[in-house]
Amino acid sequence: MSLAHNHHHHAHGDLTNRAAIASVTMALFLLALKIFAAAETGSVALLASLADTGFDVLASVLTLFSVRYAAMPADDDHRFGHGKAEALSALFQVVLITVSAILIAWRAIVRLGAQEQTAHPEYGIGVSVIAICATVGLLAYQRYVVRKTGSVAIQADHVHYQSDLLLNMAVIVAIILDTMLNVRGADPLFGIAIALWLSWGAYRAARIALDQLLDREWPEEKRQRFIEVALRHPELRGIHDMRTRSSGAHDFCQFHVWVDPNMTVAAAHDIMDEVEQALMDAFPGVEVLIHPDPEGHKDETGYIPSDTIEHNERAND
Repeated sequence: MSLAHNHHHHAHGDLTNRAAIASVTMALFLLALKIFAAAETGSVALLASLADTGFDVLASVLTLFSVRYAAMPADDDHRFGHGKAEALSALFQVVLITVSAILIAWRAIVRLGAQEQTAHPEYGIGVSVIAICATVGLLAYQRYVVRKTGSVAIQADHVHYQSDLLLNMAVIVAIILDTMLNVRGADPLFGIAIALWLSWGAYRAARIALDQLLDREWPEEKRQRFIEVALRHPELRGIHDMRTRSSGAHDFCQFHVWVDPNMTVAAAHDIMDEVEQALMDAFPGVEVLIHPDPEGHKDETGYIPSDTIEHNERAND
């Protein structure tokens, strides 16, 4: 593994670690605020938000440990690194989100039948405003980290806090409708709506995590950009049997290339190094494995369409 790749790996690890620490700190702060407010108001919507924040604490702590583990470099027993720890963490968060949604919906249904009114609405509104301001800042930082690293664990945590933002907004609306406008049932109905939103967030996070655990191919647009960069080298006659996957914040790609059958092994090796360097410059942190074949050799499916190869050949001419 090159020094540049190691530097990229460590930089991503530092970013995800800081984002996870920020998430844990935020969750503990919001938990303390909401425990007080939920006890004083009795609001189901606020109780739903408190339950979600309680699960956030567990999820954020797990995320912190998972991103630290995932950032560990490859070793003799884990030659592809430890990146899938992030996907496992994200799946655990999905379980927590789902349990939270079920409990919130159950409590809302019970409250809907009882028709109780929220007490001390000012506490619930004040705490929710503070939570919204703090969560907006955390979400902005998480978006920055996800853009830089592609971390699936931080992405799942980001989904969680997006739900928190909507939860806190819904709490304010629900309390105003229930206590100030005397719209009976508004608070528990908002609780049910929040539970449904959390379920949708759990589904989205589960898809991202499962894609990594099951080694789903990169998106087509990313694959095409990768191919275009590789085919810029004038000695390449085509690419086939390309396979891609992601593990945490790390990408892996392996493929075969066609080269002149009369080329020496040494010359082919130099060309592979040049192609690999170009790809790593364009896709920082990617690990590339290239196998050279004599032009025209076919061994497996997965060939790049012939028009792509012909376009490259015309460009070389």
